[in-house]
Formats: sequence, C-alpha cells, structure tokens
Amino acid sequence: MKKYFAVSVLAASIFAVTGCQEEKAEAPAAAQVALENVDQQQAYAIGASVSRYIATTLEQQKELGLELDNALVLKGMQDGLSGEVAMSEEDIQASLKALDEKLAGLVEAKAAEDAAAAKAESDKYLADNAAREGVTVTDSGLQFEVLTDAEGDKPSAADTVTVHYKGTLTDGSTFDSSYDRGEPATFPLNRVIPGWTEGVQLMSKGAKYKFFIPSELGYGENGAGSIPPNSILVFEVELIDIEKADAPAEETPAS
Repeated sequence: MKKYFAVSVLAASIFAVTGCQEEKAEAPAAAQVALENVDQQQAYAIGASVSRYIATTLEQQKELGLELDNALVLKGMQDGLSGEVAMSEEDIQASLKALDEKLAGLVEAKAAEDAAAAKAESDKYLADNAAREGVTVTDSGLQFEVLTDAEGDKPSAADTVTVHYKGTLTDGSTFDSSYDRGEPATFPLNRVIPGWTEGVQLMSKGAKYKFFIPSELGYGENGAGSIPPNSILVFEVELIDIEKADAPAEETPAS
C-alpha cells in the first residue's frame, strides 16, 4: 500500500503548488524562465522541488478521498511568503493537527479495506489451488507439491539446512531468490517463518518442493518489505544439505 503524507510534515510554513494544476498544452514554464546564473537556478530549484513534493502529497490525499482547494493552497503559500497570512499561528497549527487526524483515519480505513480485499483474494487462490492435482494440504493450511522426490532422513525444526529457493507472489513477481544471488542459503530451520519450518521438515535431501504458504504462516496482516499484507508466498525449495542439531550431552551418573 502507498504511504500517505500529512501536510504538516512540510513544517506548516509552505503550502503548495503550481504542480497540482493541470498541464497546459503550451511550452513548459521552465522554458520561459531566465535561469542565467547559479542564484537564479538555486531559487528556482527550491520552488520546483517543494512544489513537486507537495503536488505528490496532495494527489495521494485525493486518492484517499480528501481533495483540498488548490487555489487556496497556492494562496496560502503566496501569503506565507509575503508575510500577510490570514490565519493566526495557533489557528494554522490547529488546522494542520485536525488534518493529520483526518488523514490518519482515512489511511487506517484504506489499509483495512486493502487488507480485507487481499485476504479474500488469497482465500480464493488457496481454495482453487488446493483442488489442483498433485497439491497436498496440511492441517495448518500449508499447501505443497512435490517437484522432485527423494528418500532419506528429513530435518527437524532444530536442524540447520542448506537450500536453494525462489520466492514469488501469486502474480509471479519474485521477491527473493538464492538462485539469483548465485549461492544457496544456510539457516536454522526454527528461525524462519512457520510455513518454511513446517514445509522443509517434509523434505529429504535432494528433494525439490513447491510451497504455497498462507499469510498466517508467512508475514500475516503486516507484510514485510515488498511483500504486501495478507500475501500468499510461493516458494520453490531444493533441500541441499541437513546439519543435525547437536544432541544434548548425557548426564554423568552421580557416584
């Protein structure tokens, strides 16, 4: 989900932006401005940078359902620069605080809406996938299919495994891959997400499985990095090696 910024983060002294206005068919304003020396270029750069940032901020707020009057935003900026502001500092701060609170509520509602939609989509995907031939579903809801079978010992949760893997979302976009890095990964099996801990324990050395990990066994409602909330994680995993955990030392009987 996109991040949405409140206007108050702009320090309340600068408000807005010709960048919010519709593009015109004629040549861009930059071509009509004399920028003949460093001072002129720096002055113009300040205005251009601030306006583009605020334009993006206001556009994101519009996506949340909050649309401010661009003419008043621009008027507030002009008055602030001239020192003839129509509101007291106390009223400005109160207005910005109220805006922050309104935006926080809108962002929370949008996040809940997006999470609910993602959960419904994930549930449908898992239901359809579970019906495919070759897919097995465990009691926890983890789904897997065997790409290459193997026989032999299987790791326990306490063991350290070496694997090659590729992780994608259901749309096929890759978010992590040991293949891309050119070397396998080694880690204790009880230090990863629950879907991995459970799934790799089903494998023997030399096997290759494909896992479909529900969000509850992955990164849940919060997501992680480029992984959105309530995402199913699809992993192809090749188990290369198993390093057994050290067995607990036997106690020496008291003499």
